Amino acid sequence: MAAVDPQPLRMARLDAAGFAAAGAPKPGSGAVAKGSDGHFWADAEVNGKPVRFLVDTGATAVALTPDDARRLGIRTADLKPGYDVTTAGGSMRASAVTLASVSVNGARLENVQALVVNDGLDVSLLGMSYLGRLTRFEATRDTLRFEP
Repeated sequence: MAAVDPQPLRMARLDAAGFAAAGAPKPGSGAVAKGSDGHFWADAEVNGKPVRFLVDTGATAVALTPDDARRLGIRTADLKPGYDVTTAGGSMRASAVTLASVSVNGARLENVQALVVNDGLDVSLLGMSYLGRLTRFEATRDTLRFEP
């Protein structure tokens, strides 16, 4: 049997708008770059205010920490926790809220359902109540792109 040399690995070329071989995504592209920790972090604007999210396709909903919720003007003391949620940290209680708008680098959606998680959430999560309403979202090795 003859030895066969393996084909060299080919690198995919990405020519789509909003993607670059290196560096940050273009403003307004609806794209976020992968962080040095290997996660996708989205610097979003929620109700006109900045919130940093960990993009989490495994999260059913956008999940806010109490601190982020308060920064958005949500009166967390008035919320009635009506949901049991399971996070990486275990079972928690959460309250449902509606966010007037969530925008990630130009990919804006309005009336986004979210949960304020009472305890145990270190960072807010950009979950499927936002991601699932997009026309599409697409991941490459270094970039995640959102299309409203």
